[in-house]
Amino acid sequence: MSTLLLTPPGVYAPQGDTELLMRALRREDIDSSTDVLDLGTGSGAVAVQAARLGARVTAVDISWLCVFTARVNALLARRRVRVRHGDLAMAVTGRTYDLVISNPPYVPSPADRPPRGGRARAWEGGRDGRVFVDRLCAAAPAMLRPGGTLLVVHSDLCGTDATLRGFEERGLRASVVDRAEVPYGPVLRARRPWLVRQGLIGEDDSREELVVVRAKRP
Repeated sequence: MSTLLLTPPGVYAPQGDTELLMRALRREDIDSSTDVLDLGTGSGAVAVQAARLGARVTAVDISWLCVFTARVNALLARRRVRVRHGDLAMAVTGRTYDLVISNPPYVPSPADRPPRGGRARAWEGGRDGRVFVDRLCAAAPAMLRPGGTLLVVHSDLCGTDATLRGFEERGLRASVVDRAEVPYGPVLRARRPWLVRQGLIGEDDSREELVVVRAKRP
């Protein structure tokens, strides 16, 4: 999946959703003229992959530890990635990109609001899992150049159809371009009783579907 050497505690380590997003990224038409924005870069794994494909890459994360980690991993990979600290697209207000990629926090949580710090900030997406996904849908038109594309990966637990509608209501053409089923990780296993009570999973479910949604600006 990755040759990155640094994923310290508190930084989301590349997992199945990372690989799925990378797989979709490799299908895009990327060259040295492509400006890419990676929102919520974490370890920088996907940003470095985009740089390997030849793109000019800007990566953003709200965690200073992730910013440091992504910068170091880009250096270790000998790839040029501009890493900025900030809250999603607010860190690059006024700029547009050919391709925006994101693996946002998307796990549904009993808490209404995501935590403001700590390890869980990497996965907690609010009660319906859509706090950050909805923000991406809303921000996409302003971030993308004409003909630009956004790729976002998340669990079907937070509503694939809602994501498609969110992009389409803002004038983008959206579709699911990749899927994968993976076993529940530790967070979902620990949260199983609550997820069952919410009707998000069945009593016997043990796997979740991950999707990559591709949204294109006309």
